[in-house]
Amino acid sequence: MTVDDVKALLRERGAQTIDHPGGTLYTHLVRVHDRLAAHGLPEPTALAGLSHAAYGTDGFDTALLTLDERDLLRAAASPAAEQLVHHYAATLRRHTWRDLARTRQLHNRFDGTVTVLTAAELRPLVDLSIVNELDLCEQAPDVAARYGDYFRTLFASWTDLASPQVTADARTVLRF
Repeated sequence: MTVDDVKALLRERGAQTIDHPGGTLYTHLVRVHDRLAAHGLPEPTALAGLSHAAYGTDGFDTALLTLDERDLLRAAASPAAEQLVHHYAATLRRHTWRDLARTRQLHNRFDGTVTVLTAAELRPLVDLSIVNELDLCEQAPDVAARYGDYFRTLFASWTDLASPQVTADARTVLRF
């Protein structure tokens, strides 16, 4: 379970051939990983950042792995990283994000369930979500222009949920 193992799986599944703001999906995933690692976050969080789009997301439909292939990501990244990736991929954003600080509920887009997240599950999910959106805002000025106010409000509401260094990064990038 190493960064190299996860990168190999991503390349095997063609992440380097999929267009994404700032280059390819692969380069985006590496940037998110590197930013999470630079913030000193736990390795499973950084590895989840590297593979966060493996099952597609509510905002990015392309999947590199099916949900039946979760064992592949567990083996490459770790069970903890894969669980975070699954939570991230499952998040139905329009029903989860705005009230997350108050409810701690994840609305699952795959199966329609609602799960109350523990503090141990919530912080890495919030950190990953923020860092992903910061990368998109930096790589695609149209994203920042269109969603900047929304992200500023949302991420300010997540201040108590996020790691302090991720909140500081968001304040720097989004100027709130």
